[in-house]
Amino acid sequence: MKLVQEFKTFAMKGNVVDMAVGIIIGAAFGKIVSSLVSDVIMPPIGLLLGGIDFSNLSVSLADGVTIKYGLFINTVIDFIIVAFAIFIMIKGMNSLKKREEAKPAVPPAPREEVVLLSQIRDLLKK
Repeated sequence: MKLVQEFKTFAMKGNVVDMAVGIIIGAAFGKIVSSLVSDVIMPPIGLLLGGIDFSNLSVSLADGVTIKYGLFINTVIDFIIVAFAIFIMIKGMNSLKKREEAKPAVPPAPREEVVLLSQIRDLLKK
């Protein structure tokens, strides 16, 4: 029973839940980027290169054996776009973090006892 309790504690930690949310959002983002590349970016590039459809580019080696290098090109472009988007996001987060660190720290207000003792000290000096 202890193993089940340990697993429950592990699974409910914030880091695990945050990671799960990140993976789900990342998968959805990957689909969006794939659609962007294959449906928006590659058709104009193919048109500029003489009407080439990259997804259909392949080399047949034998019956039923083909190398689909056009799909590989699309996947490489997907990766470059995702990597660039993550780079921009991390760069933005780092700049926000630097701004936060650059703000001067506000010292906490003195406790009431310290204020009273300081007033007593000042009165005694007079």
